[in-house]
Amino acid sequence: MTEETQTVDKAHVEQTSEEPKLPGHESGLHPQPEWQPRYPGSGRLKGKVALITGGDSGIGRAVAVVFAREGANVAIAYLEEHDDAHATRDMCQAEGAEVLLSAGDLGDPKHAQGLVRAVIDRWGRLDVLVNNAGEQHPDEDITQITPEQLQRTFQTNIFAMFYLVQAARPHLGKGAAIINCTSVTMYQGSEELLDYSSTKGAITAFTRSLSENLIKDGIRVNGVAPGPIWTPLNPCGGASAEKLEHFGENTPMGRPGQPNEVAPAFLFLACEDSSYMSGQVLHPNGGTIVNG
Repeated sequence: MTEETQTVDKAHVEQTSEEPKLPGHESGLHPQPEWQPRYPGSGRLKGKVALITGGDSGIGRAVAVVFAREGANVAIAYLEEHDDAHATRDMCQAEGAEVLLSAGDLGDPKHAQGLVRAVIDRWGRLDVLVNNAGEQHPDEDITQITPEQLQRTFQTNIFAMFYLVQAARPHLGKGAAIINCTSVTMYQGSEELLDYSSTKGAITAFTRSLSENLIKDGIRVNGVAPGPIWTPLNPCGGASAEKLEHFGENTPMGRPGQPNEVAPAFLFLACEDSSYMSGQVLHPNGGTIVNG
């Protein structure tokens, strides 16, 4: 067996060197993404504890802050962007929330287990799990996708969700909610994001199947499938220069979305407003009709 093929036999693949700027720092983006909640809080998550992956920037930051405004204490998991994470912590604390920060690779099951353990040690409960973290690597041809990249993308985008749900399951009771971030690319496909889009298809199937598995215990599982949203994911290496030049222009609204236009979908699925919904996916995507 060659050294190249041996990489797929590893249980855990470290970050690839192909996109050194990923996952990227929000503090360096121009213009800055809009994360600010657009309305006052009404206590819809008062007394709850939420764990948000990829919570340091982008959609995750907007979700963390709106959850904090609605009364939740939040645990923010991120890879390594400490400046973004500290800024998001300050934003959540300004809303009155207690905040736990945790840096590390969620594709490592031991880290996922330790993260959940830290949440329980801090607050003694877990009510909402938001699986938002993800990575993507554009390639013009399927032959350019290395075994390391393929496993790394699946490891971050879908394996980590399994690891976190497995770790969280003993602590999730009746009324708990799990929200997974899929993508419009799951429904439309993406010419340059073959592996990423495939993981998003897996996430949608995981969401529907996990809902069937947990609904009898009163745990709801839903998903959100954003369209093109202005976050560090694309400008920091997750999209080609050609795609970035016209990012979001192919939507019916003709523009990319902002994180604070997506976060309310997560809030709706996290709180009792969506008490009769499970196994569903919401589509904040600029008007693109996906029939899914």
